[in-house]
Amino acid sequence: MTTPRPTRRAVADDSPNHRKTSDILRSIRAPFVPPATDSVNQPGKRDSYSVTALADLADRSLHAGVAQWTGGLSPAALAQAYWDWITHLAYAPGKRMQLADKAARKAVRLVNYDLRSAMEESTAPCIEPLPQDQRFADEAWHAWPFNLIYQSFLLQQQWWHNATTGLRGITKRHEEMVEFMSRQLLDMVAPSNFPLTNPEILHRTLADGGVNLIRGWQNFLEDCEHAVGGKKLAGCEKFAVGRDVAVTPGQVVYRNRLIELIQYAPTTEEVRPEPILIVPAWIMKYYILDLSPHNSLVKYLTAQGFTVFMVSWKNPGPEDRDLGMEDYRTLGVTTALDVIAKIAPNRRVHAVGYCLGGTLLAIAAAALARDGDDRLATLTLFAAQTDFTDAGELMLFIDEGQIAFLEDMMWEQGFLDSRQMAGAFQMLRSNDLVWSRLVHDYLLGERRPMTDLMAWNADSTRMPYRMHSNYLRKLFLDNDLAEGRFVAGDKPVALMDLRLPIFAVGTERDHVAPWRSTYKINLQTETDVTYLLTSGGHNAGIVSEPGHPGRSFRVGVKKADQHYLDPERFLAQAQRRDGSWWPEWVGWLEQHSGSAAAVPPMGLSGSPPLANAPGEYVLMQ
Repeated sequence: MTTPRPTRRAVADDSPNHRKTSDILRSIRAPFVPPATDSVNQPGKRDSYSVTALADLADRSLHAGVAQWTGGLSPAALAQAYWDWITHLAYAPGKRMQLADKAARKAVRLVNYDLRSAMEESTAPCIEPLPQDQRFADEAWHAWPFNLIYQSFLLQQQWWHNATTGLRGITKRHEEMVEFMSRQLLDMVAPSNFPLTNPEILHRTLADGGVNLIRGWQNFLEDCEHAVGGKKLAGCEKFAVGRDVAVTPGQVVYRNRLIELIQYAPTTEEVRPEPILIVPAWIMKYYILDLSPHNSLVKYLTAQGFTVFMVSWKNPGPEDRDLGMEDYRTLGVTTALDVIAKIAPNRRVHAVGYCLGGTLLAIAAAALARDGDDRLATLTLFAAQTDFTDAGELMLFIDEGQIAFLEDMMWEQGFLDSRQMAGAFQMLRSNDLVWSRLVHDYLLGERRPMTDLMAWNADSTRMPYRMHSNYLRKLFLDNDLAEGRFVAGDKPVALMDLRLPIFAVGTERDHVAPWRSTYKINLQTETDVTYLLTSGGHNAGIVSEPGHPGRSFRVGVKKADQHYLDPERFLAQAQRRDGSWWPEWVGWLEQHSGSAAAVPPMGLSGSPPLANAPGEYVLMQ
């Protein structure tokens, strides 16, 4: 019997040249491509390893290149949503007939309004803007022909909302995506964005002789120069870190590859025995909680007799691409607690987490509770989600296709750049963050005065490839934390294990962590939960110092043995109070603290401070 000759493909696959190519490609491909299946070992059925690696490399590189032009949005995800909508609309003659009827009736309403307003100036508009829409609030919009222009736009906007919603058969997610993107396109072409259709711009141009447009052009060129040069927004130089903001006295008492731990100098002769550890989000610089002296939460806490520690996250680079959520938990939260235990031994800690930092802190607290570690006295969450079922319009950017697209973008550079993150957040509030700025800065030629909060917002950070992929998949996409599957320390954690008192803060106009989402902490635990809802948005609602005008809040308490109160009943029963919520929270901390005690030493015994606050990591660009 003769031995069968190997096929040409088998010879090629086993050749020395092929193995050399594979070794080269393996070094590129190994961290990113799943292991091959068993079919690889079946002669004649496996693909060339080099071809597979090259195909994966080509696909990822293409996606990364496209992502630079789309702001990280997946064209495939958008196309899928629009295809779902258009095909269902094509097979819905009744819906199309209804839309035609609505268009005809809106046209009649508009013509009728035009005729009546021509005869009587005080004619009521046929459609009112939404309460949050301030684009047409100026009186000049009520004069002809601008009243007709903005009324026709609002009617068209309403028609498109009807066209993209209420269609039987389309998935809820695709419906929301189509409605959201259609709204973005309409906002782009709103009459308020163009000089000839915006009476405010026309009046200003006539009054200034066109100088406003020259100033606007200068503002535009200045912003372009800053963007191309990677500089911060104009005016940010007035709020230098360590000189104007982040100036509360303190020292960096510990540093590793991921965090600096800052201990702040006491301002009282005695302090509460329980130190406060603040874990901010790594998507932001920590000093949002230590802005100017008048609105610094850190300064406020030290003045109330608390020892305060703050985690300052490193701004990651390509070398940090493989840092994951578990690294952030162990190198961040757990290590900070270990250091505090050495500085202030035998003292339990009030743990505070903000935004993503709050989510991470909740995971760490659940892991400590699971393992019988009782170092935490209380847990406070600022605008932090622990259940991502109703995470707002941000979820429109989270599905398998979108995450894979983002992963390819991060894979190439090793991190998610701050500008790429900013694009998604700006889309959520495009009227406030994009188009109103275009009108105000470039067409009216005015600059809004820079504030410390605006300067901080322009000082954003990057996120490592692996960590952000973990976060998007395990929390946003799969909701593992809420459903008991999130693994910390090789074992799942459950928020039901928490038995310490919890104080949770939500903000009424939060577009990042909607307050009804943060309210779900009441469903996930069997402990005492104090929930406070404050006015303002995700950031301004938290930076709510005493004396800040227009601030208000409402608060409710659910004891461990009480029944659940849904968000709507909470709104109805919790009375609104005027003023800052900070004193309310400090009063709650004092209720769960011991009597005043001696001030703990600054830093670790025998180890000199590494630097004065604000440290080095916060200055990394």
